[in-house]
Amino acid sequence: MFAVIKTGGRQYRVVPDDVLEIGKITGEVGTIVQLGEVLVLGGDTPVLGAPTVAGASVAAEVLQHKRGPKVIAFKKRRRKHSKRKRGYRDEITVLRITEILADGKAPTIGPRPKKEKVVEPAGGESDGDEAPKAAEKKADSKTSAKTPVKKAPAKKAAAKKPAAKKTAAKKAKSDE
Repeated sequence: MFAVIKTGGRQYRVVPDDVLEIGKITGEVGTIVQLGEVLVLGGDTPVLGAPTVAGASVAAEVLQHKRGPKVIAFKKRRRKHSKRKRGYRDEITVLRITEILADGKAPTIGPRPKKEKVVEPAGGESDGDEAPKAAEKKADSKTSAKTPVKKAPAKKAAAKKPAAKKTAAKKAKSDE
């Protein structure tokens, strides 16, 4: 069974387990989203929508949000000393089609479980005493960071001395 869906102003022909890149849509990575604009449901008896098939939707899992390739728009007017360079990258969502639904049904397949990485401690076997020690070290560093640090006073007096010399020189001239 296949379906033709419309999203982001474009139309896509999809079958279950297809992976496709579409314009960015809302949804966290790993969640199931439903795309409701189904134009055609294909199979043994194809159903054409006018403009969409009533009650049909496509369930898809969000795999990734990323940015597309860089597109550069460079314009130049020859002999006019005029050029402009602009560029952009499209926001893209990568989807895996889980199932094609008809008659207003809800998705039956949930998000696929992610494989968690097992991280073993670098020091071999741990007794469990290392975690409290690390917490104590962090607490000590936070308290020491809160103690105020005295700064050296700025040398403002040195800046005032040349001004004082000028006034003294003016006074000496006025006394003569």
